[in-house]
Order: sequence, then structure tokens, then C-alpha cells
Amino acid sequence: MTEAPRQITQAVPVLLTERLRLRAPRLEDFEAFATFFASDRSVHEGGLKDRLAAWQHWAADVALWTLKGYGPFGVDDRETGAYLGEVGLYHGEGYPAPELGWFVVPEAEGRGFALEAARAVLDWVRGSFDWPHITNIIEPANARSIALGLRLGGVIDPTLPGIDPTDVVIRHDLRGAT
Repeated sequence: MTEAPRQITQAVPVLLTERLRLRAPRLEDFEAFATFFASDRSVHEGGLKDRLAAWQHWAADVALWTLKGYGPFGVDDRETGAYLGEVGLYHGEGYPAPELGWFVVPEAEGRGFALEAARAVLDWVRGSFDWPHITNIIEPANARSIALGLRLGGVIDPTLPGIDPTDVVIRHDLRGAT
């Protein structure tokens, strides 16, 4: 007789916004991730990766839910169910602390989905963890992500460490008004 596998993962919350559903990552989400890292769009995220390297990166990010109790959320359009990207907390080896990050599929760019999802994640972090702040760690040439971090209410804080010494680190205070 085969014993049923034990449930070892912490439940991933579902966050709802007006237009979005943020939920646990699914295996089928990997296709968009692999496509992103096979394209020039990934230049500010560590550059091109073959499918195996993209898998290792994605699987390590998803494993954060089991290992640390937080991680990336898959983001779906509530109306159509379409997968739009990934927004959540990242804390891989070499990261100084958990980081709020995002990526959206090309068809979702420029429509405010990353902003809306990141706000929902910030609210969830405020209610779930006793952290004074969270950061975005962004390559200096990634002007769109820097602008998004600032639109979220963050401030550039050169005193906080990034992953690379040239990173722009944006701090989001979590103990103030929401």
C-alpha cells in the first residue's frame, strides 16, 4: 500500500484586487517565465537564460513559499482568467533581505497590472509580517521598474544594500499609513 504524500507546503493566500487574482504559482506559469528569460526583455533581470536555467530560477523562487512562507504570486485577470505575470517576494541566495519584484507578459505591459498587484502584495506584507520595510532591488538601466517602485510610494535609499553594488534600492516603509 502506498502512503499518501504529506502536505508540506504552507497555504499560499489568494489576494483579490478590482481586476486581478493573485494566487499560488502553477506549473503552467513556467512557460511565460521561460519565454520571458529567452527574450531580450530579460536583460535587466540577469539576462538571457536557456530553458534549464529558467527552470532552476523559477523553481527556486516558487520554493520560497515552502522554505520561508512567502514568494511570488501568479497573477490572473479576474474577468478572463488570463495569466498576466508574477508579482511577489523574492529572497534568493545573495539577496540581503526579501525583495518585492514583478514581471508581466508582453500583452499585459503598460496597463497598470504590476502596480495594482504590487499594491496588493504590499498590503499583504503589512498585515502578515512585522518588517519595518521592504525593498525593490533594480538594475540602474531598468527605468520602468524604478518608476514603478517610486509610484508605489517607495524612496530610493542608497544606504540599503542591493545584490550588485550598482543596484538602485527602493525602500517601502511598512509601519506607516497604508
